[in-house]
Amino acid sequence: MKLFNRKLLRELSRLKGQMVAVAAVVACGIAVFISMSSVRYSLEASKAKYYSRFRFADVFMQVKRAPEFYRQWVSDIPGVAAVNTRIIADVTLDVPGLDEPATGRLISIPEHPAAMLNDLFIKNGRYIEPGKPEEIIASKPFLDANHLSPGDRVTAVINGRRKELVIVGTGLSPEYIYEVQPGAFFPDKRRFGVFWMSRRALESALDMDGAFNDLSLTLAHGASEKDIIMQLDRQFERYGSLGAFGRSEQLSDRFISDEIKQVGIQITVLPTIFLAVAVFLLNIVLRRIVATQRDQIAVLKAIGYTNEDVGLHFLGFAMLPTAAGAIVGTALGAWIGKGLMSIYADFYNFAELVYSIRFEDVALSVLLAALAALTGSLGAVREAVKLPPAEAMRPESPPIYKSGRVDRELLRRNMPLPLRIIVRNLMRRKWKASISVFMISLAVAILIAGRYTYDAVDRMVQVEFSSRHREDVTVVFNEPMPPSVAQDLASIDGVLEHEYYREEPVKLRFGHRTKRQALKGLESASGLQRLVDRSNRSFALPEEGVLLTGTLADALGVRKGDTLMVELLQGSRRSSPVRVSGTIDEILGLSAYMNIRQLDQLAGDGGALNAAYLRLDPEKATRIYQDFKNMPGIAGIMMLRSMKESFNRLIAQSMTTSTLILTSFACVLAFAVVYNGARISLSERARELSSLRVLGFSMTEISVILLGEQAILILFAIPLGFLLGILLSAMLSLALSSELYRLPVVFSTTNFLFAFCVITGVALVSALLIHRRLVKLDLIAVLKTRE
Repeated sequence: MKLFNRKLLRELSRLKGQMVAVAAVVACGIAVFISMSSVRYSLEASKAKYYSRFRFADVFMQVKRAPEFYRQWVSDIPGVAAVNTRIIADVTLDVPGLDEPATGRLISIPEHPAAMLNDLFIKNGRYIEPGKPEEIIASKPFLDANHLSPGDRVTAVINGRRKELVIVGTGLSPEYIYEVQPGAFFPDKRRFGVFWMSRRALESALDMDGAFNDLSLTLAHGASEKDIIMQLDRQFERYGSLGAFGRSEQLSDRFISDEIKQVGIQITVLPTIFLAVAVFLLNIVLRRIVATQRDQIAVLKAIGYTNEDVGLHFLGFAMLPTAAGAIVGTALGAWIGKGLMSIYADFYNFAELVYSIRFEDVALSVLLAALAALTGSLGAVREAVKLPPAEAMRPESPPIYKSGRVDRELLRRNMPLPLRIIVRNLMRRKWKASISVFMISLAVAILIAGRYTYDAVDRMVQVEFSSRHREDVTVVFNEPMPPSVAQDLASIDGVLEHEYYREEPVKLRFGHRTKRQALKGLESASGLQRLVDRSNRSFALPEEGVLLTGTLADALGVRKGDTLMVELLQGSRRSSPVRVSGTIDEILGLSAYMNIRQLDQLAGDGGALNAAYLRLDPEKATRIYQDFKNMPGIAGIMMLRSMKESFNRLIAQSMTTSTLILTSFACVLAFAVVYNGARISLSERARELSSLRVLGFSMTEISVILLGEQAILILFAIPLGFLLGILLSAMLSLALSSELYRLPVVFSTTNFLFAFCVITGVALVSALLIHRRLVKLDLIAVLKTRE
């Protein structure tokens, strides 16, 4: 076998350009598979470890105010393993160095450290001390964003009274892996933070002695979550319960779970494309090698080498570059995965986010690469094995040609000779040309899909921060306010426009389907907040009935004209039938809208307001912000500009990284297909081109004949790639969408222009390399080659 090994290494060295291209495509596919698989496993493992170590609850419930002795009643429910009751309140903060007011979520903890559900991980500093009600532990993202540390102070307005709080520790909790202000979808780390303080201090500040407003519990093995939730809802209905819900509906868990799901989707799509291209490349390269080495195969068989020896030898042409690609791809995938995990560390707040690669994923990736190599080489190896020595000693029978459309008299007179040669060759090898066009178009499609997220995010920013929301500030009240509060805010000097809304927690019921949802009552849909779908089309607020987002309507199984049963979960807890007036395909969340006057009638009271949208005079905004910091009755303030800046900052980092990776891999894919196609064409037509050169054709003319064929393939591949890119992006949008958000399917001219320029650039580089080989072509040696 030493003879075969020397021959294999010699041939691989001669074909190093093509083999490196094959190895690069395999490496890209393996790198995507390894990076995405390892990221998904690392996120799942980190989440599971975090949840287990800090006892993340299974069921959650918020109430208005319930007696503490019900904790024992909940503990006695069959299937309940552990219970924790707390006091939670959202307050306005005055943070050093921050002009605008911030919002803090205060969560009660025992004065003495003890094991509890949704436990704390103290990263820096210490736990609070008994008898010091001013001490708090603050969430790490908030402290980092505001450049604060243990020992610093913030001021909070708690129950209408200002209280200076001392930060003694930096904490994290599994309950806030994704730390976002209630009512918002994007984190604003500077203006929203979570704070843990003494249960006794919060009871005193909020007049909640012997009571709680938040309950969480874990389930015993085999317990029915649905049954326990039903018991909790029945028991705590009288205490203003909004309805218990499982972990799958907890906002932070939903975000991280959706992220893991999306990573899993990417594991299958991109590696499949790259390995499919590797199969194609190996097939055409090996078939050409077998075709050019017929006489060598005959000699090897004639001197006693078996079919198995010959088959394994040619299989080595596929396995060695594939093995090299698998090794490089594994290392590259591990490096990319580690980089992606550092980005996730900025998005999500884990106590410990550990990156690790499973042996199973590496083994599976190697197996997939080996299968791709076998699939791509099987046909060529079979031809080599089945070739009888006597037949192999003879040259291949020349193909039988006949006149085609290009040979018609009219076309011959009007088409230049080089172009006729190009078109004739393409028409005689339609199948090979079609496959080449399809492979190149896949690279274009990946480029389109890679930058599609830019266009989708631009549309999201336009819709959410320009078309839908036009306010500067959203002021959320800690209690429903009477309509007269509108006059109080409107009278503030510097408030240019004001709007109000009412939000009621309800249970929507249609047939056997139910959904807990906030029903939002608006004054209009043409003011500071507008109803805009993800295509940026405006919708009017119906005078009667409820307007649902399309995803919510699908979850309930309702259409326009159907009648929903709406059950209020607070106050009178009345139930009323309401007609569905239509649906709107919004980008974010699940929403239900109603005219505020109809919602007041539904609630059966004189009206109430939960929040206000305000547009401020920029010159007076700083003074208004100072007033808000001291104003009682405010639970939180959301700044539209700040959320937009936070969104752009976080999204830009992740998109830049992912787009750079996909663009690089798509360039490798395009180069491999174009370069290999041109190299194969050169080896197949070397004698023809040399003959034309001897007959008087210039180097430019034969270069046009060879490279023009590749140019035509690329020109056909680009529009097909555009269509495939749109299809791939639409599929990704559908697969990655969830109840939390839906990606709009939208494309900019820049996206297509970028893909065109990248593919054209790759083609020019390939053409330059092929042209150099063409210039160095030994005409005499080629013409002496036996057909």
